[in-house]
Amino acid sequence: MRRAGNLSEVLLWNELRSGKLGYHFLRQRPIGRYVVDFFCHALRLVIEIDGAASHDNKTEKDEVRQKTIESLGLTVVRYKDAEVRYHLASVLESIKSEILRLAGSPPPLEKEELFSLS
Repeated sequence: MRRAGNLSEVLLWNELRSGKLGYHFLRQRPIGRYVVDFFCHALRLVIEIDGAASHDNKTEKDEVRQKTIESLGLTVVRYKDAEVRYHLASVLESIKSEILRLAGSPPPLEKEELFSLS
């Protein structure tokens, strides 16, 4: 079930949607038994935003979750809620760097096909 996005998710989604960074991202995408915040199939990149104070007790669960997702050959990058809210430009630069690292070249000029992971 999709959950309503919090402010940091909405802020980041406004920057990721519609291929603004050169790649198509999906929001609240199921991967295995988990639902990730953002996913780019072409790059096999998952972006997760760790919530505010309520997230403090979830660290161990997040580690298991991340290892499971990475075992599928995906890259997971995490940002704290406050990073996205108050330092969005830095988060975007970090994501752009990760995109270049994974793509090995600048983003494609054409729209990419969408596939879903099971």
